Order: sequence, then C-alpha cells, then structure tokens
Amino acid sequence: MKKYNREVGSRFHINMEGALTARDRVGVQDFVLLDSYTSEISFLDNLRKRFRENLIYTYIGTLLVSVNPYKELDIYTHKKKELYQGVNFFELPPHIYAIADNAYRVMCTEYTNHFILISGESGAGKTEASKKILEFYAKTCQTTEQLQVVRDRLLLSNPVLEAFGNAKTLRNDNSSRFGKYMDIQFSYTGAPVGGHILSYLLEKSRVAHQNHGERNFHIFYQLLEGGEEELLRWLGLDRNPLQYHYLIQGECAKVSSINDKSGWKTVRKALSVIDFTDNDIDDLLGVIASVLHLGNIQFNPDSQGHANITVDKEIRWISKLLGVHVLVLQEGLTHKKIEAKADEVLSPLSVEQAFCARDALAKAIYGRTFTWLVNKINESLANQFCINYCNEKLQQLLIELTLKSEQEEYEAEGIQWEPIQYFNNKIICDLVEQKYKGIISILDEECLRPGEATDLTFLDRLEEKVGAHPHFLTHKLADQKTRKTMCRGDFRLLHYAGEVTYNVVGFLDKNNDLLYRNLKEVMCDSTNFIVKNCFTSNELDTKKRPETVATQFRYSLMGLIDILMSKVPSYVRCIKPNDAKQPGRFDDMLVRHQVKYLGLMEHLRVRRAGFAYRRKFDAFLKRYKLLCPDTWPNWHGPASEGVERLVKYIGYKQEEYKMGRTKIFIRFPKTLFATEDAYQASKNALVARLQAKYRGKIQRGEFQKQKKAAIKIETCWRGIQARQDAGKRSWAVKIIKKFIKGFMLRNQPACPENKDFLAFARSNYLMNLRKNLPQTVLDKKTWLKPPTYLQTTSELLQKLHKRTLVQKYCRGISAQHKLQMQQKVVASTLFKGKKEGYQQSVTKPFSDSRLREQDINPKAFQLIRHERLRYGVPVIKYNRNGFKPRPRQLLLMQTKAYIVEEDKIKQKIEYATLKGVSVSNLSDGVFVIHVPCENNNQKGDVILQCDYVFETVTKLCTIASKQNSFKIVQGSLKFTIQPGKEGIVDFTSGHESQVFKGKNGHLMVMTPRVKSR
Repeated sequence: MKKYNREVGSRFHINMEGALTARDRVGVQDFVLLDSYTSEISFLDNLRKRFRENLIYTYIGTLLVSVNPYKELDIYTHKKKELYQGVNFFELPPHIYAIADNAYRVMCTEYTNHFILISGESGAGKTEASKKILEFYAKTCQTTEQLQVVRDRLLLSNPVLEAFGNAKTLRNDNSSRFGKYMDIQFSYTGAPVGGHILSYLLEKSRVAHQNHGERNFHIFYQLLEGGEEELLRWLGLDRNPLQYHYLIQGECAKVSSINDKSGWKTVRKALSVIDFTDNDIDDLLGVIASVLHLGNIQFNPDSQGHANITVDKEIRWISKLLGVHVLVLQEGLTHKKIEAKADEVLSPLSVEQAFCARDALAKAIYGRTFTWLVNKINESLANQFCINYCNEKLQQLLIELTLKSEQEEYEAEGIQWEPIQYFNNKIICDLVEQKYKGIISILDEECLRPGEATDLTFLDRLEEKVGAHPHFLTHKLADQKTRKTMCRGDFRLLHYAGEVTYNVVGFLDKNNDLLYRNLKEVMCDSTNFIVKNCFTSNELDTKKRPETVATQFRYSLMGLIDILMSKVPSYVRCIKPNDAKQPGRFDDMLVRHQVKYLGLMEHLRVRRAGFAYRRKFDAFLKRYKLLCPDTWPNWHGPASEGVERLVKYIGYKQEEYKMGRTKIFIRFPKTLFATEDAYQASKNALVARLQAKYRGKIQRGEFQKQKKAAIKIETCWRGIQARQDAGKRSWAVKIIKKFIKGFMLRNQPACPENKDFLAFARSNYLMNLRKNLPQTVLDKKTWLKPPTYLQTTSELLQKLHKRTLVQKYCRGISAQHKLQMQQKVVASTLFKGKKEGYQQSVTKPFSDSRLREQDINPKAFQLIRHERLRYGVPVIKYNRNGFKPRPRQLLLMQTKAYIVEEDKIKQKIEYATLKGVSVSNLSDGVFVIHVPCENNNQKGDVILQCDYVFETVTKLCTIASKQNSFKIVQGSLKFTIQPGKEGIVDFTSGHESQVFKGKNGHLMVMTPRVKSR
C-alpha cells in the first residue's frame, strides 16, 4: 500500500472515519478497529482514553459499550435527539440514541420486531440507559394527543417500578432488584401505541432482610418520609423508619444522596397518570403498610415452647388494612395446617417457625403485589446462582445471534464464511438447566424428596450426578492446592466470565420459599382488592406442590429467550468505572473484571474473525474518491468498479480486502487508518488549492470593480475639491480684507468695520490669558499685558483671579497653620523694620510651647494647675539691683504670667495690671516686662533674656492683649527697681554678645550687629 505521511491534529470529524485522525488521543470509536483486538490491555487502554475525554460510548460492531460517568454530561439535549434521528448508524459518534434510532428505523423499513438488551453490574447505568431510550422515542416519534398519553404512561411507569423494585445496595443507590423486559408497541406508521412490561426474579428476600449498608425497597422509605400526616395516621405508621424491623437491618435508613420526599411526590403523580384509581392507591398503600406492621410482630414461647403473639397492636393494624379477621390471622401466623388423609389438623409452630412464616407471608404479599403492579401498568400501558445462569443464557444468545448476523451478511455479499473459534457456553447452560441431570433439576429433586434433606445432602447429590463435569468442582473433588481456597459447603462453576464459587448454605430454603396453606387461606379472604387478586382460591383447590424458585425462574428465562429469539437484537453493555461512584476515576482491575464478565473480548473476537470494516460501495467511493485521479471529481460508472479502481490505485493488497455484492470488506484496521490519514492529507491539500483558486477569482473580480469605482470616485472628488478650494480662497480674501480694515480701526469706538477684529482680538487675548494665569498670589509678573481697549477688563479680571487664589489658599490651610500665620502677622506688626534679626526669624515657625508640663517642677505646677498653660519658655532673669543672672521659667497662663524658680513661684504678673513690654532695636534677646510698683510690697519691672525673644514677646502680647503697650527703644531703656527708684539698660553693638553691669551702674547689653541681606 502507498505511504502517506500526515501530522494528526487535535480536531476530528463527527463521523467514524473522521474521528480516526484523533485516535491516539481519544481512542477509536469501534473496538473492531483495534489492531491488537485480542489484547485485553489494548481494549482497556482504548476504553480509558475515551472515558477521560468524556466519551462514554464505544461500539463493538453494532454492540454499544457504555461507561457510567457518574456526572451530568451535555449529550442528551433535544438537539442531540434530532441529530441522531434518521441517520446512518456509523455516521455519528457512538451513542445510546444511535442504538435506539437504528432499531426503530430497521423496524419501520423491514417490518421486523427488535429488542435492545441492556446488561451490566449494579451501578453500571442500566436503568439510566433504558430511560434515555424511552426519552428518545418519546421526543422523536410521531405524536397525537392519544399517543402522548401512551408516552406519558410509558415514561412514568419507570419511577413506579423503581420505587417498588429498586433499592440501595453497597454498589448503587438505585439498584434494580428485578429483571425487566419492556415491550413498546408501534403502529404500522411508526407511532408508539402501547407497551407491555415483563418482570422476573424480584429479590423478595430483601423485604425481610438486608445486608449491612443496604436498604429495603425505596417505596417504604418514600411513604414514611413524604406521606401526609393524615395518610400515615390512617395506615397506623410512624414517620421514623427506625421504628420498623424490616427497615433497620442495613443500618442506613436515611441516606443523604437519596431524596425520599421528592421520590414520593414523583410516585404519587405517576400513579395518577398511569390510571390508578384512588381505591387502587389506597389498597396498594395498605399492602405496603401491612408489610411494615408484619415485620414488627414479635413471638414469645408459651409454657410448651409454642409461638404466641403477646402484643396485638401490629396484628390489629394488619387486620384493618388487609380486611382479614384478627383471630384468623393470629392463628395463621402461629399454626400450620397438616392434611392427614381426609382430616386437617392445626399444628402449633415454634418461635423460629413462626418468624419464618411471618417473613414468608411478608415476602409473598410484596412479591405478588409487585406482579399485580406490573400487570396493572401493562393494562394502562434473584439469587446470585440464578443471576449467573441468566447471564450464561444471554451470553449464549448474544454469541449465537452475532455469529448468525455475521454469517448472513457474508452470504448476502457472496463472501465465503470462515468458521470462527470461540468459547461455546452451551455446556455451562446444560450443566445448570439440563432436564433430570442439571443443577436445577437436582436442587428441585432434593427439595421435593421425602426424608431429611439438607444443603449438604444437596451437595452430595451434585457430586454424585455432575461431579465428572469439567466445569464443576467441589471441595471434595478438588486437588490439595485448590481445597485451600474452598470451604466444605462450596461448589465452583467455570462460567464464560471465569470461575465463581457458591456456598450451598440456604439453597434449599431459598428454592422452596413456601407459604403455609392456612396463611394462603387467610389472604384469600382479604377484602383488600389487591391482596384478593394476588391470592386466588384456585391455589387452594390444587394439591400440587408449587414450583420452586429456580424452576419458576428457568421457565421465565426460557420464555424471555423465546421472545428475544423471535426479534432482531441490539445490545448495550454497561460498565461501572469504579466502586466509589466518583467522576473521572477509572479502576483498571474493576473494569477488566466487567469486560470479562460481560464477554466483550469474546464478542470482539467474533466480530474481528472476519473483516474489521465494511461499507457500501457508494459510501466508500463518495468519501475516498479524491485519492484517485480516475475517480475524482466524479465517477460515472458503477460504484463497485469505481471502488475497485480506487483501491488498486491506493495499493491495497489482495489479502487486505474483499469485494462483496454491495460492500467492500477491509480485513485490517491499519489498512483503514492509512486510507483515512491519506484522505485527510489529500483533503487539506485539495481544500487549499480550491480555496486559492476561488479566492483568486473572487479577488480579481473585486479588484476590477474597485478599480472602476476608484476612478469614478477620484473624478467626482477632484471636481468637488476644486470647487471647495475656490470657495475657500474667495472666503479667505474677504476675511483678510475685513481684518486688515479692523486692525487699522482697532483704537476707534466699536463699529461694523472693526467689530469682528475686536471680537477676535478679545477672544485671542482671553484664550492666551487662560493658558498663562498666575499660579500664586505672589506672582505679579505673569499677567499678560492687554490691548488698550481691554485694559479695564484686564484689571477687573486680575483682581478677581487674585481674590480666587487668596480664597483657594485660605481654604487649603489648616487651623494650626492659620494660628501660626496670625501670630506671624502680630510679630510682623511688632517687629518688622524695627528690630534687628526679625527678618531671619520669619521663616522659623513658632512653637506651641518650649516647655512641656513634665519640664515644670511638680510642686510649682501644683500651685498653678487650676489655670491652663498657654506657653512656657526657659529664660535668664537679671536682678534689679546687682543684675546677677538667674535661670528661671516664664509660664504664660490664661490670665497671669508666672516666673518660676524650681519649686517656687518667684513672681506673679497679672495681665490686667501689666503696663507694657519693651525691647531694644538690636538683635539681643533681652526684654523688659513693666509692672505697676506703687508701694514697697510690690516688686519692680522684670528683666529677662530669652533665645526666642520674637516668639516669646509675640505670645505674651497676644495672650495679654498688650500689642498697644509694646515699644522698641534705641540706646537705653529705663525700668523701675522699686517705688521712686529707676534703673537703666544700655544697648550697644560690639564684637560679641555680653550682658554685664557697667561702671556707671547701668546694665550693659552688647550685641554683634546683624548683617543686612
């Protein structure tokens, strides 16, 4: 075959052949296309790839493998249903809708009956798959008002059957505990007109017993959780499920993942839709409640060890609900009727026998009610050994029908049939069901024979009758090594899916499941319509022993097989990816077990024994014709000749394919893969060439159109532009003349000749002024010089702008800054131009106080603490007589000033009596506070020296309100020493700062002269 290289992209087509390009990432859509089709590892790897890409469906030919995703996927929308309606089976990716649509279309076109067999472990998604098929038919089939009623009943029968037949198990919260065959009936036009449901192998034992972690059937919990209070009172029930013996053995009566209240609403609505009357519903709920009451009946031994019911509360409720006499029911539960020749004798039961009779009655009532329920729905619309036997029969049916369909297709196409080697499990089915020799016959014989029959005697009979069978083994018959893996009561069968070990304990009891005759008589007299229908008097007329459970199931299964053999099959195999029900988790060991258990590898081997791929000539030629020049773009001869020409050109070898009458058969997947890869590569190249040619033609046409349009537009545009330019020039001449005349008359009063120029000049000046406004109050040079006729306007605008800047500045300063400014204004008033050193002090901010409260001696502060400290500063005080310097603290309070020496107040100065404050005009820090001195008791003026003379004097004058009593002297200053005596302070300039007593007795203050800036 010719080689084609192509890089496989991530994008893949919707049909099967197109999807092959992405096979390395998402696997193949059909296991038949696997190269290593006999390898279980390759099978699991393909399944895992698809699962991780949320592709839960894969084909094996026409069989669909479905992996439960345990999450919602957007693949069941109304659009999807429409997409799969009426489409060729392999044209779209694998889907449950494709199986449903294919069965429906073939039924309508060929007028044949079909069946879809859905199988898999508990929790694998069988129930959901059946729902999806029903939903597909409900949405895509023809409809009328009458047909809609039928559809509603078909769909709503599911929640009713799930409520009564499903339960929580360790593996699945909604596990079906019965087999179900639903028959949907279509008219000749393809419209659904009715349905029929066949149930088999209901797990009745669950009514009386549940394993740890499991629950009874849903309906019990739904009734207690969702039933109205009045209804529960009428049924004699308590809402708490823990009050009932039949509901607590699994120890999980309430489960967070199950909404029993919502389930109850759904069931009640469904019962109404599928034509249950109120009386039917009342009788049905009465049966459910009576089962719960039965489970709570307790037996105690009397003096002779016979069973006795001491508390009759529960039995009275059962009597009311089932319409039977209390004493008759009580007798039936504690005695059994024995027929001895023509006489009937009541024999009392032991406590253990009574409990068995109670449980047998509960199971019989529930099991028969379930059968009645199925029949009622039809009107309007197991143990593990039996289950494995059922799987064997269905696997045998699957292989036989698959081989039959393969052989029929080969014969129809004229291709020689090649015998296929496969495991024929008929030998297993015969081992189980063969008349007189099979396990079921031996089990029935042991149940019916007189004498003491036990589970171990049944095992002995098996070893005697079928011990030599190659697929049967017991502990006794096994070798030493195998015995270590088996118990004494075990026997082992080699099923098609592998070895399964069974323990015989309980086989006989489960197979008998007998109900005492007198209990049947009690139920026959019931006034409950459902119970009366379930227990007919015909049962009492026959002396024949009822069929055992295994025999009943064998007959049911044989009937089912007969039904299926008369129809055309479709298969869905459901797989559970993990036991934890977690999305995205793929347990290889668990999946491998199910692949083996479901016989998928066996089915794949049967499908692949011949050819991996087959297609009708016209479909094959239509897809791959571009790979051959003779068939591209069109082949005008017969399709078979075109396909023959095509495969020879590609290079198919003789052993790689066969030509049938209407189809081509390709033996190896690699042959198809290479063909598809070549198709994808050629398609891309072809598309590129076609696009280039098409785009070139389109662009040339567009270019010619654009060129003509451009020439026409240019011509028109040039004319428009020329006219516009002429108009602009004429307008410009007029404006220029007008402005020249206006400029010449600009200093004249406004008139028509200069008004436009003045307006322009005014606008131009204002626009320039807006861009060059002063940014601060102190900027007096930036203001633009105005024209003469705008002088007044400019001055007014300048004032407004200055006022705006001042307001903006004032709004922006803080309260503290404002106080600083106010004090600086006072200082400027007092000192500006009058005292040296002031100019240097302007930039230094005044402090709130130069002393903190902790800087003042506590004792001294204690004396003046009743007043608030406004300002404090350290000073040097000179004595009035000898001018000796002393360090002191000047404290300015609210109404007084204090001169403090350590812990003493040396002098108190009242602001009200303060005469004034004097300083020199030099840069010294000396100032004199003048106080009244009218008698000898009063001290004289205070001479102080301070480093912050401007700040201190300003604070003093401000606090004492003595700005008008302040003066600056030159040369000398007189001060009062005591009444009638004055002193003099002389201020002079020198080389350094000195304060001393002069020879003339004056206080001499010498200060270096400050250089002016």
